[in-house]
Amino acid sequence: MGPQYRALFCDLRSDQLLDVLPLQGVSLDDYIGKTGTASGTIPIANAELAERVRAAVVPGRTALWIERGREIWWGGIVWTASLQSSTRGFLSMQVQAGTFDSYLDHRLLMDSLESRGVDQYDIVRSLLDYVQNTPGGDIGITYDGAPSGVTRDRSYSRYDLPKIRDLITQLAATENGFEWRIAAYRDPASGRRVKQLQLGSPIRTGTSEILLDHPGPVLSYTWPVDATVQANGWQSRGATDNHNQAAASYPIMSKPLVADEDIAAGWPRLDGSSDYSTVITQTVLDAHARADHTRARVPLTIPEITVRVDGTITPAMLGGTIRLRVRDLWWSETLDRRYRVVGLAITPPERGRAETARLYLEAA
Repeated sequence: MGPQYRALFCDLRSDQLLDVLPLQGVSLDDYIGKTGTASGTIPIANAELAERVRAAVVPGRTALWIERGREIWWGGIVWTASLQSSTRGFLSMQVQAGTFDSYLDHRLLMDSLESRGVDQYDIVRSLLDYVQNTPGGDIGITYDGAPSGVTRDRSYSRYDLPKIRDLITQLAATENGFEWRIAAYRDPASGRRVKQLQLGSPIRTGTSEILLDHPGPVLSYTWPVDATVQANGWQSRGATDNHNQAAASYPIMSKPLVADEDIAAGWPRLDGSSDYSTVITQTVLDAHARADHTRARVPLTIPEITVRVDGTITPAMLGGTIRLRVRDLWWSETLDRRYRVVGLAITPPERGRAETARLYLEAA
């Protein structure tokens, strides 16, 4: 019998433990670059348990931490809870939660902020400070003070009412940008549950790579290649100039970009675009366009491998490097490449089901 999974329900602001409740059919995932999710079902077997669930599970103000053994493997915010009654009268509550970064989707910038020649990581930290310095806004997210070495000029207007998450995501997506996530773990020294902002260009963790073979620890894999978002021509659209009320208003536009070398190599012309409704500076918009164009020129390929969970496979692998070797009919000469783990989905063990992890990869 492997390590047991436990669901800890805590007050979001104070992190005070409210209850430890049974959670069945658990699934959890976490990513670099997007919100992770967790879900499961709480069986409500009697009136006492019903009272405990009613007190502990309050969507929007309850944090969910999932432990494996004594280690925190996932942390986030309960956003939905659905009480269900079967035809035989059995009660259960289905719970869905998002990683702590999802909180920033629920916070708006209601004041104007301006940064001139400020390190891009410090702009992110100032936005997080804005969130947590408002009454009721401190949910305990911590950060360090390491710089990125890249300075930015940014002007944010309260009239746009942008979501804090959108501002961070846009800032990260420009040239020489960065990756970010809010990691959830238990501090090994104090035992305290931690929500920490991670910033990196890119985020990298671990010092030694893990070798994974198929056949072997890799049970299966999927290798999608998606050209639906591929583009060799690009233009981005910024904010609308409303300074002259008597004249027609138009958005600022980036310089059109075309990868002539792709056309010369035989590719058809494929166009793409992006919108940055809060960007009012031409140079900033052009930087966004160049970064978007660079990403769009190659097909989107995010390999997925499913592996057995052992002592080497943990959520701490996010940002880490693996060496993947595959030999089969497709890779008859053996695939042997290094990849960075950018996403991870855990399937805990249940009756008749082994404990597995699905890793999402990008070229290292």
